[in-house]
Amino acid sequence: MLFKRRDKPTHLERLRVAVWPRHSFARSARYFSKRVLRLTASPHAIAMGFAAGAFASITPFIGLHFLLSFVIAFIVGGNMVAAALGTVVGNPLTFPFIWASTYKVGSMIIYGEAKELDHRALDKHLDGGFLEKSLDTLLPLIKPMLVGAVPLGLITATFFYFLVFYSVRAYQRTRRLKLSSRKLPGAVKGAAHDVDA
Repeated sequence: MLFKRRDKPTHLERLRVAVWPRHSFARSARYFSKRVLRLTASPHAIAMGFAAGAFASITPFIGLHFLLSFVIAFIVGGNMVAAALGTVVGNPLTFPFIWASTYKVGSMIIYGEAKELDHRALDKHLDGGFLEKSLDTLLPLIKPMLVGAVPLGLITATFFYFLVFYSVRAYQRTRRLKLSSRKLPGAVKGAAHDVDA
């Protein structure tokens, strides 16, 4: 296959690249932003899709962020590809901050006091394996995170909506101007040729 790697990467190397980019964070961010800007849809649809992905990534439903972002994007009329790209807001570097903040905000809403996400309580809840625990055991941990994810997700989604909307609108406007300026000299040359004939 064209451009395929000669040596297949190991699972450990794939995990390392997922957490830490092969080149630099700035280069990865530039590549990612170009992927978003070059989507073919209206600025509103792209921004709504990205905001849907950003909101989904704040929720504690790890493994379901893509599916949840598609559902939200479908409801709000956002672009599905932008929704998938928006889930990058939740990544291995941001998840610890997201989980701690959603737990704190959620516990403040539910219990009236901001509780810290204690690692000892987390170990107690997850002791013996996550999948072996019943929902009753995990609910005290998941419930505040889920409640806290709603306001924080809305704030995050609103921020990224405006950021992506204005960025895409400016990019599309500049691209249209460049394309029209390329067509203009050809049209003038053709008109001059018609006059000479």
